[in-house]
Amino acid sequence: MIPTANVIPSHTAPFTVRVATGGAPDVDAIGVPVPAGGPVNEVLGVDATTLFQTGFNAKIGAALTLPKAPVTVVATGVGAADSLDEAGLRNAAAAFAGATPTSRRLAFHLGQLPGLDVAAAAAAVVEGILLARYHFDLRTTPAASLPVEELVLVVDGADASAAEAGAERGRVTARATMLARDLATAPAGMLTATRMAEVAVSLGAEFGFNVDVFDKDALVELGCGGLLGVNKGSVEPPRMVVMHYTPEGSPTGHLGLVGKGIMYDSGGISLKPGDLSHSQMKNDMTGAADILGAMTTLAALGCIAEVTAYLMCTDNMPSGSAMQLGDVLVTRGGKTVEVLNTDAEGRLVMSDALVLAAEAGVDAIVDIATLTGACLRTFGTEIAGVMGNNEHILGQVEAAAAATDEPVWRLPLPASLRADLDSDIADIKNIGGVNAGSITAGLFLQEFVAGKPWAHIDIAGTAQAPSSSRWIPRGPTAFGTRLLAELAIRFQPPASD
Repeated sequence: MIPTANVIPSHTAPFTVRVATGGAPDVDAIGVPVPAGGPVNEVLGVDATTLFQTGFNAKIGAALTLPKAPVTVVATGVGAADSLDEAGLRNAAAAFAGATPTSRRLAFHLGQLPGLDVAAAAAAVVEGILLARYHFDLRTTPAASLPVEELVLVVDGADASAAEAGAERGRVTARATMLARDLATAPAGMLTATRMAEVAVSLGAEFGFNVDVFDKDALVELGCGGLLGVNKGSVEPPRMVVMHYTPEGSPTGHLGLVGKGIMYDSGGISLKPGDLSHSQMKNDMTGAADILGAMTTLAALGCIAEVTAYLMCTDNMPSGSAMQLGDVLVTRGGKTVEVLNTDAEGRLVMSDALVLAAEAGVDAIVDIATLTGACLRTFGTEIAGVMGNNEHILGQVEAAAAATDEPVWRLPLPASLRADLDSDIADIKNIGGVNAGSITAGLFLQEFVAGKPWAHIDIAGTAQAPSSSRWIPRGPTAFGTRLLAELAIRFQPPASD
């Protein structure tokens, strides 16, 4: 039996990030960025003509290992210098990390990158390298790629202070993303709702946010019928985890976050097919994992908004006691929901939290969930869907997505489709027709926000990468962790539309 003691190995694995301004760092491999057309850093030991005669192409993603004892030196393409941005540099740094899979101690030269803010560039490099080399490994044999233990950024002396600030920001956001990936990758038998709550309590004590855990009895008292209904078929008890971050001084606003925490989704009575996608359903709590990861960054990144977050955690299992088709659930606040598909369970657990967030008086609510297969079919695995009722909070989500290279695309919420959710016996049913599944799911969630400014991020496609690309290894991605951290740091109370 695999022990459950540590379901966040990336958090406990030691790694350091530092800045150096001179000399040759004592590392295993050095990445040297090469823009298209040069110039070529002398560290490579070859001139531009010789380098490009090897067939090296300086496009982003290109990496050429040069024989130079005792340290591996890698020419790393960054494309045209005048169009290089943080996203491109992050991708280039990831390519360097991929070219040195067994080197645990790495350095990267940040010189000769004009036009980029030094702090932003440093953060991007740290994120690209650390996230590209992420591993969650339960094998007894060594992996072909090893995690990074030390990363040194080499800069000009005048840039050292800015580089140190950026490197620390990149370390914080990369660590948070790896933590969320750990949670989404951990098998459901290792990471139950109870264990998820325990992890949150531990991280709250470490990173400066308060955590309250609500067990089944407390959820009954609160009237959280959505979460309790989904949990009916499980032998594992549910948990609602409420996290609260308060900045020093007067907060600039109060942001509410809601995360779907389905620890494993069998589909319930509406059983999923026994294919590969079913085996990935341990990641159906990625929304909750993203929020927990983001919460660990707020104090370190100087977030000046108040943040209250709700993780709605249970698995969704078939059994003799499971929720049945045709059941009617009474959610927090009294709204009744007719259940016509037990595999549309994420919206049920989130409904209770949306009501609680609105009752808490937040200025805006943002929820994140692996909610609909329709969103995967629409946008694929690299773009998340976003929808909501307020232009200002939607704009803030889109700005955070652009800043972190975690792209979103907006979907409408036409009132005409609300009729698809009409029930003959309850206030609303939990699924619409065969069309516009992502939109009708959003319309369902909108029913519970009491008119508060609200945005919904559907990460059903982006939560799982089918193959490695850039700084995203195959498997659970934790897409949304960095986006939510950026959103919280930038958050301003939205005006009413």
